[in-house]
Amino acid sequence: MDLLETYDVIIIGAGAAGLMAAFTAGGRGRRVLLIEHGSSPGKKIVISGGGHCNFTNLVVEPANYISQNPHFCKSALSRFGPYDFIAMLEKAGVRYHEKKLGQLFCRGSAREILNLLVEKCRLAKVTTLTTCSVQKIERGEYSSNQRYTLNTNLGKFSASSLVIASGGLSFPKIGASDFGYQVATQFALRLQPTQAALVSFNVDLSEMEAIRGLSGTSADALVSCRGQDFRESILFTHKGLSGPAILQISNYWHPGEQITMNLLPDIDLADTIRQWQQQRPKATLKTLIGGLLTKKLAERWIDLLCENKAVNQYHAKEISAIAAHFQQWRFIPSGTGGYRIAEVTRGGVDTTALSSKTFECKQVPGLYFIGEVLDVTGWLGGYNFQWAWSSGYCAGLYV
Repeated sequence: MDLLETYDVIIIGAGAAGLMAAFTAGGRGRRVLLIEHGSSPGKKIVISGGGHCNFTNLVVEPANYISQNPHFCKSALSRFGPYDFIAMLEKAGVRYHEKKLGQLFCRGSAREILNLLVEKCRLAKVTTLTTCSVQKIERGEYSSNQRYTLNTNLGKFSASSLVIASGGLSFPKIGASDFGYQVATQFALRLQPTQAALVSFNVDLSEMEAIRGLSGTSADALVSCRGQDFRESILFTHKGLSGPAILQISNYWHPGEQITMNLLPDIDLADTIRQWQQQRPKATLKTLIGGLLTKKLAERWIDLLCENKAVNQYHAKEISAIAAHFQQWRFIPSGTGGYRIAEVTRGGVDTTALSSKTFECKQVPGLYFIGEVLDVTGWLGGYNFQWAWSSGYCAGLYV
C-alpha cells in the first residue's frame, strides 16, 4: 500500500498563478505541495514576451478582461494590482522597462522573474514536485475534514485544500492540456466554451487572393469586431493576418463573424482624395496613397479595386468606393492559428461557481481554481500575467 503524505494545501500547476499561490500560502505557515506535470516550473513565463516576459501593465482595469461574469475579476485586481507585483520585483532588484502602451517587460531574461518566484517558494518551505502526473482525485465526502486525496505517478498525497492552476489549452508544446476542465467536470462545475485567443487569423482562398504577395507587410490599422476596436499594427502573413491589433480583436471574435479594418485611421480618405484633386491633380493614386502606407500595400490594394490613374480623373462614386476599400475592408476569417500558437485560452471554468474573494468553489469546500483555467481572459499587454498574480495571491490568502 502506498504511503500517504499529507499537506495543508496541494496546488496543481507550477505556472505563474500556481507559484504565486504557493508562496503566498506557504508564507502564512501552510504546508504546501506544488505539483507540476512538466519537467520544470514556469515554462510559459520563460518563453513569453520574446524571453523578456510582459509581466503586467501600468494600467489594469476590469474592462481589459473578457468573461461571462465580467464583475468577477474586480475584487482580485483591486487587492493585488500591477504596482504590488512591481514592488515585489523592485525589492528583489529585477530591472524592467515600459515598451509601449503601459506594457512592462524584464530588461534581462524572463528567467529572473521565474527564479524570484521559485526562491520565494523555497523560503516559504513549499515542496515542489516536477514530472508529477495526477491520475486520480478523490474527495472524502463523509469525513470530518473532507480531505482531497491525489493518486500520482510519484505517490499518494492528501490535503484539505486543492488548488487547480493548470492553465488552459494554449501552447500544447510546453504541456498545456484540458486537465483543469476535467477536474471541474468531475466536481460538476460548468464550463464556458473554450477557444484560442490572442491568436492570428487565417483566411480562405478568396481572401488569400486579395492579400497575395503581402506576406511580411505591416501597417497601422484600426480593427473592429462586435463593437470593440483596437488601433495597433497588423501583419499580413502567408496564411492570413496577425500583429497586435489582430491578436487583440481575436479575443472578441466568434467563428463566422466579420472583421472590419481601417488601413488609414487618421484621415478621411474621400476628403483627402478631393484635396489631392485640387493640390496635386496629375499625381497618380498609387503615388499619393503610397505616401500614407507602404508602397507595396498601396499598390496591391488599388490593383484589387480599380485602375491607377491621375487623381483628378476619379469621379465622386469612384472616390467613395476607394475610401471604403481602404477604410472599411471587411472579411470573415476562416479560422485562427489555433491553440498551437495562441497566447491564451478564452472561456474555461465558469466563475459564477466561485467566490471572487477566495476563489473557492461555493458548493465544493476546499476546491479552488485560479489563473487561465478560469473564464477570465485578458487583453494582450501583460493583463493575463497580472490575472495570474492577482488570482494566485488572493487564493493563497485563504487556502
